[in-house]
This record gives sequence, C-alpha cells and structure tokens, in this order.
Amino acid sequence: MSLNGLFQIPCDRNNRETIIGGLLLQYPFLSRETIGESLCYRPIDLLSVGNRQNAVLLSAAFHGMEWITSLILLRFMNELCECISKGRSMYGVMIGAMVNRRGIAVIPCLNPDGVEIQINGYSAAGMYQELVRSISQGNTKNWQANARGVDINHNFNADWELLHRREQENGINSPAATRYGGEYPESEPESRTIASLCRAGRFSHALAFHSQGEEIYWGSSDDNIDQAFKQAEALSRVSGYRLSHPEGLAVGGGFKDWFCQSLKKPGFTIEVGSGKNPLPITDFEDIYEKIREMLVLSILL
Repeated sequence: MSLNGLFQIPCDRNNRETIIGGLLLQYPFLSRETIGESLCYRPIDLLSVGNRQNAVLLSAAFHGMEWITSLILLRFMNELCECISKGRSMYGVMIGAMVNRRGIAVIPCLNPDGVEIQINGYSAAGMYQELVRSISQGNTKNWQANARGVDINHNFNADWELLHRREQENGINSPAATRYGGEYPESEPESRTIASLCRAGRFSHALAFHSQGEEIYWGSSDDNIDQAFKQAEALSRVSGYRLSHPEGLAVGGGFKDWFCQSLKKPGFTIEVGSGKNPLPITDFEDIYEKIREMLVLSILL
C-alpha cells in the first residue's frame, strides 16, 4: 500500500487517519496510543517504535496553520518503518539497531482542532464554532489557536506570567486566532496532554516542529547547556538551518522552554521551511529532503 499521494494534500483529520491507518496495517511493530483529547474530543495520538523506555519525542502541529509539520513527521515514520522492516540504513545508520537503543515517539498533531478549523472552517470547532466565527470574522485561514482561541504554544508554565504581560501590552487580552496564552498555564487539554506525557520521564530530549523560518531554537538546564549547544550545532550542520533565539511574543510559554526548564533536559524548536504560513503543499518535498538527515540525527543525539 503506497501512502505517497497522501503527502501531497493538506493534513486534516481524515488524511491523518488514513496515513496512520496505513502505517499500522503495514508495520505491526509500530504502536499507536491515544494519549489525550482536544477540546472537541478529537484524539491526540502518540506513535512509537523501538525502545520506549529511552526515546526521543518529536511533536508537530502546535498551531493550526502549521499542519505541514504533521505530514513531515508522518512521512518520516513511514520511511523509518520501511527501513526497519527491510533492514535498510539511512545515512549509514542501521535504523532497526538504532531504535532498539533509543526509540522514537511522535505526536503527529498536538492541536487537532486548530488544524481542522484552519483547513475546514469555523464549523469544525463544534460547540466553539460561534466563538471561532466571531474571532475570525468567518475567515479561518490564519487560525493558529485551539478551538477556544488559546495558543497552545503560549500555554506552558515557562515564564508564562512574563509572556502574559507582554500579550496584554500588545492588546491580546482574550481568546484570539493566535498568541493568547489562556487564563493560566496548562489551562488547555492539549498542553496538559503533552506535559503529562513528558513528566513520565522516558524522553531523553524533545523536538517541537513549527513553521516557518529554517531556524533552530535550543535550550536546556545549566548542567546540560554545553551538551545541548553541541546537539543544536549538529542539527544545524546537517540541515543548513541557522541557530537562533526567539524574540518578543515568541519568548516564554512554549513547550520547548517548559521541557528544558521543568525536566532539565535538552529541547529544540525546529522552524521548517520558509515563506508565509500556511506553507504551500508544493513546498513539502523540498522541506522534507532538507531536514531528512536532521530527523535521523535527532534520534542519535
């Protein structure tokens, strides 16, 4: 069963379910677990393969317009599983042996409501559709938040109070299409889902995929800062993405910062592609090829 055509269309829930279902049918060693639900009761899935007690976490689609990141991780899992089943290598690395030492866990879509709203309109917001319609004035093309207008990547307990003040200074005081961090950290089921998963302590490091900019943001605790910098440099070297630091309303409240501060482990934000969100599906192949080696390396770090 070829899934290739499914990587050429926007990744709403129907397409995502078809891809995941195809992967599970082909590769019985791939595990799927529903780790939570969105506000609109859409499942938040975790796909994993290999050593589940020592794994890297890759997560995507924190934001509605950034659904192309879901396709990237699902494409990678497809290629990874094919290599395992056929005993193949990638960039000289035997994938089967690699994931036995360090597994890989993937959340293809952390914000399924936001993605569905951005692609299919405010009616996809269920009981929140009037709120979304009002905020968006009927046009959800630029929708990033979840179904009640909270930006998931502003909703983590990492300098959240400072970010909240910055939001207010910029006139963001209530639910919005983007950049409203909610009433308190982890107020949203989506952010609570990934935070609870990470608190279980089985992840050595984590990468969060966003778009766009071809940048890598990195961090860790003071004890691991040199290690994290070397890891970030390695990711940059194989991808050509530049190391950078967020500014303004992109500082604080994010998953990567929370992971580093709370769990004292390395974390990385990968801003894939370049242009204007949502990145066109025609960019997908070029984006994937540019970061393919980075994805393999992310497991080895």
